[in-house]
Amino acid sequence: MYVRGVGPRVAELLKAKNILTAEDLLYHLPFRYEDRQNPRPLDELKPGETASIIAEVRGSILLRTRRAPIFELTVGQGRHALKCIWFHGSYLEGKFKAGQTVALYGKVEPSRSTSNFKMIQPQFELLPDDSADAETRLLEVGRITPVYESLGGSRLASRWLRKTIFHLLDSARGQVPECLPRQLLARLNLPDRETSLREVHFPPEGTPFSQLAGASTPSHRRLIFEELFFLELGLELKRRRLRERPGIPFATTDKVREAIREVLPFHPTAAQKRALGEIVQDMRAPSPMRRLLQGDVGSGKTIVALQAMLVALENGFQAALMAPTEILATQHYLAARKLLERSSRRPRIVLLTGSLDDDRKRQVRREINRGDAQLIIGTHALIEEKVEFDRLGLVIVDEQHRFGVLQRFKLMKKPRPDGSEDAEPDVLVMTATPIPRTLALSLYGDLDVSILDELPPGRTPIVTRRVHGEESDKVWDFVRKQATLGRQAYIVYPVIEGSKGDQPELDFSHDPDSEAGLNPAPPTPAKNLARIRKAAESLFPNAKLEASPTAKSGLRSAVEMHEKLRTGPLSGLRIGLLHGRLDADEKEIIMRRFQRGEIDVLVATTVIEVGVDVPNASIMVVEHAERFGLAQLHQLRGRVGRGAHKSYCILVTGPKISPLGEERLNAMVRTQDGFELAELDLKMRGPGEFFGTRQAGLPEFRVVNLLRDREVLEIAKVEAARFAADPTEATEAERACIRTHLKSKWQRWYGLVEAG
Repeated sequence: MYVRGVGPRVAELLKAKNILTAEDLLYHLPFRYEDRQNPRPLDELKPGETASIIAEVRGSILLRTRRAPIFELTVGQGRHALKCIWFHGSYLEGKFKAGQTVALYGKVEPSRSTSNFKMIQPQFELLPDDSADAETRLLEVGRITPVYESLGGSRLASRWLRKTIFHLLDSARGQVPECLPRQLLARLNLPDRETSLREVHFPPEGTPFSQLAGASTPSHRRLIFEELFFLELGLELKRRRLRERPGIPFATTDKVREAIREVLPFHPTAAQKRALGEIVQDMRAPSPMRRLLQGDVGSGKTIVALQAMLVALENGFQAALMAPTEILATQHYLAARKLLERSSRRPRIVLLTGSLDDDRKRQVRREINRGDAQLIIGTHALIEEKVEFDRLGLVIVDEQHRFGVLQRFKLMKKPRPDGSEDAEPDVLVMTATPIPRTLALSLYGDLDVSILDELPPGRTPIVTRRVHGEESDKVWDFVRKQATLGRQAYIVYPVIEGSKGDQPELDFSHDPDSEAGLNPAPPTPAKNLARIRKAAESLFPNAKLEASPTAKSGLRSAVEMHEKLRTGPLSGLRIGLLHGRLDADEKEIIMRRFQRGEIDVLVATTVIEVGVDVPNASIMVVEHAERFGLAQLHQLRGRVGRGAHKSYCILVTGPKISPLGEERLNAMVRTQDGFELAELDLKMRGPGEFFGTRQAGLPEFRVVNLLRDREVLEIAKVEAARFAADPTEATEAERACIRTHLKSKWQRWYGLVEAG
């Protein structure tokens, strides 16, 4: 379809934003609305409120201060004036002229100058003057005005989008195809697609602003449901197609049961029995298993996974376990060897990681290829083209969120040496990061889920305390006292040596002075990074900002503190140092020494966050705890409490803690429930950053906000399963439209249909 105002050059700019079609443009929805029907008069403003204002430009000035340039704009209505202030506002010089009309949106604050009020960093937009055509003025003032995130600087900013989308909707009147069955819309009382798009972009007069702000108008809910319905339908169809594929029907004979009983080091919990029962039931089926094993830190996932591996091994198949780091892969390898020493069969276990020398890699690959190795544990090295399995029957992926979806499928689709494509292996993915239901439904909706919600026998609750940094001496005295009793301790720091890139939590991606909107700020000079960092800490405590020499000046690092502790308050104790810059051999040597009790205190970075298991370690000290994310703090705490001794987690904080930082730390002290902490973490950080790095398998939603739209997600899942089971509610034409939507659009936007 031809779109007025979109020529070849603009089309290239839109393509860079993944907007390729007219439909894509229609789904670029407003991120907020302004009430320009009845904007607030200046004489009615109240301090603390957020208001939309339309006023006349009276004058502006750029003040060049020692710290940073400040741009001041004065606007007025009659005798009343308002001052607007932008820090680092040199880019605004010359932008405003006296007599222009400007729309402003921001928080009203008291002012000590001649004007009664001021706004700091308000959103703004210059409005057309009286000479503009009637259509332009109609879209800008006298209505509820949509405000869009720019698609390419000032050229494709909000005003251009309003005009272009208005013309697009006008020319497409009566031509927007419906993609949901009419009966479904009627049952849920949802409007049709064209009406929804029209009213979300240009809300009718009288639409409640509370509904617009919460994206809860009937039209918003319809578009949200549409997106979630197709997400869940795509996942449901993947599940159904999977059940039709040939799998391996593993037998569970008395011999298999005896092999499992031989390796159990303790009486399993009811949750472990339940999870293993669900896994084995899937493995016995003739279709491939696709299951998620989700358990909190220390809930005993590894032993359940090894028992599942034994089922495959006893049936004459190989089992492979892929871990995200060499430390974790080595940990699994050593744990498997120790457990399987009890087995009368003594299967051959091999470890394949990137750091092995070439000769050793070739030897391990030969053993895998010939079937001499039955249990294969490794990192990404397992999915290299050179690795070919003899009879791969079970794939286990640990810490699934750290792998891309395609990596999981690459291991599942490993070819056999003879080139045959027989039954697909079963797949079990594991995570120790408790996943809230909304994320589980969208990330792993194609998987069945088993949850370990009990701790194994012997796991004692961990005492968690907050301590101010000024009381560090008391912490070191406590560590020394515990060490004399034979206990071991971790001391974790957020950076290695204070340089950039050592710790994700210290990197910020958001500049508080350049919120998405109508007037993005220019790049901030490096000399102002410390100021931005300070502001960002209170607004975006888990965002990413590169550490600077100024920012790191008060930040203790692992290397620095290792030396200070070794020669100072912990002198005489055996102190080790572990961080990400060490090569794999050094890391393994240090960890083995710590496991054998040859190191009393291990100073480390978050390299020990996942998978490290030392039962005698009973103390976890986290320095600068306010700098860490909630999920990461919970993972670090889970490194202790693995033995019979009472364990402690001590969160040492710096002098300044943001409100969200306080909330995280208080939650850590209040509860050890990983699922409760995960829900709070999701609310604080949002879905995209829930795992600390961008989740490779999380769809880039165009309309949906998973935190806001949980209720709609649940409804969409039910309706998608209902439609997949019985599509006769829709007409043949509607079913064809749904199939087309899934194949041609959903695959491009979300990549869900083909990846199964």
